Amino acid sequence: MESIILKFSGPLQAWGTSSHFEIRHTDFYPSKSAVIGMVAAALGYRRDNEQIRSLNDLLFAVRIDQPGEIIDDYQTAHRRGGKKIKPPYVTHRKYIEDAVFVAVISSENEEWINQIGNALKKPYFQLFMGRRSCPVPADLVQGIVKGDPIQILEEFPWQAIKSVQKKRKSARLHIYADEILLPSAEGKLRRDAIVSLSYHGRNYSLRRESSTTIQKSTNVQEHDAFAALGG
Repeated sequence: MESIILKFSGPLQAWGTSSHFEIRHTDFYPSKSAVIGMVAAALGYRRDNEQIRSLNDLLFAVRIDQPGEIIDDYQTAHRRGGKKIKPPYVTHRKYIEDAVFVAVISSENEEWINQIGNALKKPYFQLFMGRRSCPVPADLVQGIVKGDPIQILEEFPWQAIKSVQKKRKSARLHIYADEILLPSAEGKLRRDAIVSLSYHGRNYSLRRESSTTIQKSTNVQEHDAFAALGG
């Protein structure tokens, strides 16, 4: 199995799977649909391109290396209404501040993964971590290696910032993945599989997700273990 390792880090991220009018929420970690949407943008797919749905077949897992804090951004906006002036209203946009996540997307189709990896390095459309105000980091693509997502996340070095690693030494990290990757873990349903990204109406179906935790530290042996995977 061929896999792409992605690192999401930066001052702000926003991974919403639900928004209601003036309130724009964020999840606590990147959703599969958001990462798939990013892949579609990198490949140059338009929102109405039916090939986007095939990207749901990619296997997906994400690890929370540094949870960050949820913050609320207040903005004022004006409603459009012909010639009549309408009063401004307040919008709430929630973001994750100073978080670090490691995600892996995988497939048995090596050619497909290499195509996606090259596209993510040189994307057709600009990539964002949920919103336009959250550009992806320069080291987004950490590498393309052989191995399944869970194996890779167990071996890949802890990516929290140095000050956090120095202070904590080790941590239990949460992994969220397609249920097929963690069949023995308790799963839950999320509305997180892309049906359509059309401007006329985005639509998502349910996918099953499971979770587990692993212990990580700053031990240099972890780097050696990952190197054995080809990282």
